[in-house]
Amino acid sequence: MSQSSIQQAVQYRRFTADDVPVAHGLSLAVQWPHRAEDWLDMFNAGCGFVAEDGGEVIGTALCWKFGADRGTLGLVIVAPTQQGRGIGRRLMELVLEELGSRVTFLHATEAGKPLYEKLGFAACGTVIQHHGNIGTVAAIAPPAGEQLRALTSDDMAKVIEIASRASGFDRSETLPALLKDAQGVVLERGGTIQGFALLRRFGRGYVIGPVAAAESPDDVRAKSLITYWLAQIPGAFGRIDVPGGTQLDGWLDGLGLKSVSSVVKMVRNAPASEHCAAPDAAWRAFGLINQAMA
Repeated sequence: MSQSSIQQAVQYRRFTADDVPVAHGLSLAVQWPHRAEDWLDMFNAGCGFVAEDGGEVIGTALCWKFGADRGTLGLVIVAPTQQGRGIGRRLMELVLEELGSRVTFLHATEAGKPLYEKLGFAACGTVIQHHGNIGTVAAIAPPAGEQLRALTSDDMAKVIEIASRASGFDRSETLPALLKDAQGVVLERGGTIQGFALLRRFGRGYVIGPVAAAESPDDVRAKSLITYWLAQIPGAFGRIDVPGGTQLDGWLDGLGLKSVSSVVKMVRNAPASEHCAAPDAAWRAFGLINQAMA
């Protein structure tokens, strides 16, 4: 049978909430840690497509739109027994058509990078995944004159601004949605917020992210925010995805959150050189929501 005939046997349609259980099964088959709840949360924030063969879902791809001109994509999975049929590429084409001319980002393994380059993506950075079982972690004090406290609804406008500037994405819808399930802490000086971090259930345990803060010597603001949460969950499994260029990687390794993988940040519809540096001069991202939604 020709490649075109094989492709004709595969049907593509939009992802629905009813696809979450089988999508979760696909992610388990490729050893991804996502829970069914994580899939549903991510689908509710975006949209996507599935590939079907004989009524069986054998592939997925999701994407997310932020503001008028930015987007990300992820959760691109093809069942191990169905790989090599061009399914992943077609799913990618569908989400790229959905995103249109938006400046679009993804995080790629080295194995996936050649396909993404063929689809117009170029490398513009890295992200390091750290995870591990959390021991007894002493919270690091913030800079003199600054205090940590729980995030409240009164903080939302400023936290959304910080998150949007640090990530380069409009977070006006994303942050309120995350805070339905997440806990938040802010760092402030004289009533002015200097950074924030969220903690929520994800995968095998907890994820810390997003984390964003104003620049500080030795990234002490970020370290104070992160250890605040680590000190709350001793014995749990924790994860944080850290953009390249911070001073956190060796420090996190020393806390037992080992560097377990590195992925390549890639961009499409814009020159990579415009996106190699941090998006904002004042605010820095130290932890992602996740690698799909960045």
